Amino acid sequence: MNETKIITNNVNVYYGEKQALHNVSMNMQANEVTALIGPSGCGKSTFIRCLNRMNDVIDTCKVEGTITIDGYDIYSKETSVEKLRERVGMVFQKPNPFPKSIYENVAYGPKIHGIANNKNELDEIVENSLKQAAIFDEVKDRLHEPGTALSGGQQQRLCIARAISVNPDIILMDEPCSALDPIATARIEELMEELKKDYTIVIVTHSMQQAARVSTKTGFFHMGNLVEVDKTEVIFSNPSNKKTQDYITGRFG
Repeated sequence: MNETKIITNNVNVYYGEKQALHNVSMNMQANEVTALIGPSGCGKSTFIRCLNRMNDVIDTCKVEGTITIDGYDIYSKETSVEKLRERVGMVFQKPNPFPKSIYENVAYGPKIHGIANNKNELDEIVENSLKQAAIFDEVKDRLHEPGTALSGGQQQRLCIARAISVNPDIILMDEPCSALDPIATARIEELMEELKKDYTIVIVTHSMQQAARVSTKTGFFHMGNLVEVDKTEVIFSNPSNKKTQDYITGRFG
């Protein structure tokens, strides 16, 4: 059993008057993929955005409860949000490369965080990040072409390379394959299998098949509540809650 990396305790989230999450408590293990499933609008994305304080950018958003990473309270007054986001990378639903070259997309984070001391070190970080994201061989002869010229699946792998270039511990993925075709999706899923050796991954997915394929543990959300969380094979073969059962058998969703 891997050690516990992230613990959330009674997390409530409000957008103005509207409560989006109710008392969500769950643990996520290091070097595992944890999948979050559930119908649209059930709070999965809101929850994942609490883990790197992305919700801070929404004025009306209020987060209650505690979230710790390696025992450290990420909502404490002492927490540097910049440092937190260095440790907790994020990959979004639509690939969103910067309007810069492939090289600059990956070099951007290490530059602003002062991770590389010189051009050689930066070159090495860029190459290693692209290799880890399983895209280096496809782009090595065109590093100075725009990232936006790549295919959708390549752009998403570029965004994964960008997320890992600052050496995070955790990678959050918010429906990373929903805009991709099945072949590109399969590449990203294979990549997750590789990446979990070095990172803790939390993925929001619309696809139950994807959750079943890539994750060790799955949490089912419904109407802002975490209904059930368990080993993935238990959730899909023998869930303890009828709502989970109804969702995975397609009775609603």
